[in-house]
Parts: sequence; C-alpha cells; structure tokens
Amino acid sequence: MRTFLTFINVTWKSTGGRISLCIFGLCLILAVIGPMIAPFGPSERCYDAAGKLLRLTPPSWEHPLGTTVMGRDVLSQMLWGARTAMLVGLLTALGTVVIGLNFGLIAGYFGGRIDAILMRITDILLGLPFLPFIIVLLALTDRNIWTIILAMTFVMWRSTARIVRAEVMSLRERQFVAAARTTGASDADILYREIAPNIMPLAVTSITFALAWAIITEASIGFLGFGDPDVVSWGSIIYDAYASQAMYRAPWWVVPPGIAIMVLVTSVYFIGRAYEEVINPRLQERS
Repeated sequence: MRTFLTFINVTWKSTGGRISLCIFGLCLILAVIGPMIAPFGPSERCYDAAGKLLRLTPPSWEHPLGTTVMGRDVLSQMLWGARTAMLVGLLTALGTVVIGLNFGLIAGYFGGRIDAILMRITDILLGLPFLPFIIVLLALTDRNIWTIILAMTFVMWRSTARIVRAEVMSLRERQFVAAARTTGASDADILYREIAPNIMPLAVTSITFALAWAIITEASIGFLGFGDPDVVSWGSIIYDAYASQAMYRAPWWVVPPGIAIMVLVTSVYFIGRAYEEVINPRLQERS
C-alpha cells in the first residue's frame, strides 16, 4: 500500500501524470460500476414500440452510441467491456511483475548455475512469438477470460525478469548488502528486505507497461475472434462489426471501442512515463 501511495504521489507531480491518472481513474470507476449503470445487458436485444428489432440504428437519446446488427446497445457493451479490459490488464500486469521480479531477483543475486538455468528458461520464452503463441494456446484450450490471463502472464514476464536481473547484479555488490551479510541475515532477508525495496520503482514502471500491453493484447485477441465468447470486450465489439461487414455502414459501432482502447492505453503509457521522469530527472533533460 505504501508503494502504491508513493507511486500516486510521484506521478501526480507531473501535469501529464495528473491528466493520465484522472483518465485511468475514470476508466477504473466505469469498470467497477459500468455493468450496474448500463441501460441494457451486453447481449440483450432492443426493440421499438412496435416490437421491431432495432438493427444498426444510429445514435439517439435512447441509444447514445446506436445499436449493432443484432439490435444490441453499443453503449451498454462499451460499459461491460471496460470491466473486461481492466480485469485482464490488471491481473496480467500483476502476475507478470510478480513472476518476473522473483526470477530476476533470484537469478541476479545467486548467479552461477541458478542464473544460467533461469535465464535459459527466459530465453526460451523470449523466442516464442507472443501473439501467435497465445492464439494457438487458446485454440487448444477453453477460450475463457481466465485462460487468456494465464496465457498472457505466462509469456509477458520474460522482459521484466531480465531488467530486474541486471539491476540486482549491480545492487548485490553494494555496501548495504555486505553489511546485511555480516549481521547474519539470510539470503531471503537480503533479497526481499534489502534488495527488493530498491528495485520497486523499476517494478512499478514494469507494471504500467505490462498493463498497457495486456490491454492491447486482449483487444487484439478479441478482434481476431479468439476471445471468450461469453464475455464482451472492446476487441470483440470491433470483431462483431467486422464479421457483420458493418465497419463502414455503422461507424458508431466501431469508433467508440477503438477510441476507448487508444485512450486507456495512452493514459497508462503516460502514467509510466511521468513516473519515470520524476524518479529519473535525466529523462526530462532528454525530452
């Protein structure tokens, strides 16, 4: 909790950081309460007073973002999709950093054979094509939201592990680590009480970029038709419009999820950038 509050306070010092945090906070709120305030269900069909299905109706007071070819309210689907984007993004980013942080800590601190084994595992995963691997895995297993999260977490931690390892290899030679050893501290104490707190800024930055990548990847999976068929996501909304050949006939169906993905991912990137610039002022000089 203290690390989270520090992250918010540091990012808030930047104008871009404040704007991005507000945008992200709004998206997070919509993810939580969106399904509660959505006027219709994600798969509910809408009819007019005469009982006629409202197919591809343009935006109106009753349907601010219009309807789909199946008569579903686009605004309601957008609100339900916000929860999917946030759930997948946050859980994947958290799992990615937890795995990558521990791999990097152990490999960088112990070195030798342990480092070689862990880094070879990392190298093997780095050699896997990211999106094709996830698609193949989903094609061979159940296409549900939890499988998507596990699949992305399985391959996304590799870069974090290498970055953390490089930092730990530098920190393990510092005097505070030697002092901890002389007091009889165990390897676990040194790793998680002495070294880990010093790489938390790096870990927090990794979370932000992993979150952005997870949101983009989930949207890509949904757009390609490999998402959870029982869950509405922004990517699957675009896929439904494409599959219905309504990309140009119904821009109100395609544009909102595209803008939502762009705004959310951009805000996350700017949050990470603002945090980096505050903790590393040299980045401001290069900007």
